[in-house]
Amino acid sequence: MDTPIKAHVEAVRRFSRFYTKQVGPLNEGLLESAYSLTEVRVLCELVREDARNASEVAAALGVDPGYLSRILKRLKKRGVVSTERSKDDRRRILLAATPAGRRLFKALDKISSRQIQAMLAGLSPADQAQAVDAMRSIETLFGPPPPNESSPLRLRPPGPGDMGWVVQRHGELYTELRGWDATFEALVADIASKFVRNFDPAKERGWIAEIDGARLGSIFLTRHSKTVGQLRMLIVEPAARRRGIGARLVGECVSHARHVGYKKMGLYTSKGLDSARRLYEAEGFQLVKEETEQVWGKTHMAQWWELQL
Repeated sequence: MDTPIKAHVEAVRRFSRFYTKQVGPLNEGLLESAYSLTEVRVLCELVREDARNASEVAAALGVDPGYLSRILKRLKKRGVVSTERSKDDRRRILLAATPAGRRLFKALDKISSRQIQAMLAGLSPADQAQAVDAMRSIETLFGPPPPNESSPLRLRPPGPGDMGWVVQRHGELYTELRGWDATFEALVADIASKFVRNFDPAKERGWIAEIDGARLGSIFLTRHSKTVGQLRMLIVEPAARRRGIGARLVGECVSHARHVGYKKMGLYTSKGLDSARRLYEAEGFQLVKEETEQVWGKTHMAQWWELQL
């Protein structure tokens, strides 16, 4: 092993020791509980998506199936995880977090959030942003490889699972970007639900942007009135920005609005979302009105933009 590599290895080890000390997973019980880090990770997986079998959980967490089996026995004994046979396939044993398990995870999640907030509180807003960007860089570098730059971008109609992804990513991205609370995610869930339940194929449409099967963005055209279409639920994954995906989505949405006969398009947004604003301005949208609102746990300037078609 050459000297530069040795230095890099030692730097990674030093950072690992430092970070584990900061977040506290070396305690006997995570967050001063009776549960280990891996046990809480298993519980987290089942709270987020229950009715999964052991092999799916093992693959999601990257843990040995035998080790997971021992953890599941302990969690079942403590009453926080349950098992049942699938109604569709009696050979398939499904795992789920019990009500007690969900309460436990909710309590631990609150403690974790408070600890992280306390850790960040000593930093200035600029330093907080720098720290989060550094974490995101590590996640990107060591995570799954990004879609091939040479692979074609595909815009397709939403299919099974897509609407759930749209809601989830809106909640995650806008909490990170703007600090909005869960009521914003609830709003997006309501919009998505109404789009599916009341879908009008003659006047409405949705698009999912993907490369190599990876979802990278979304946009939806909905009916605001008989003559006005509304652009809704535009997102582009941060790692996929500056590749023209947002412009392609907005352009496709506006083009289809013209095609189906709308006379005007409108959209609601929040002041300060500059990347999205530039996309709207490039397409010809103009700001019509704005007003201060107290929603989603924050005070923000709501804006209504319009485009004559």
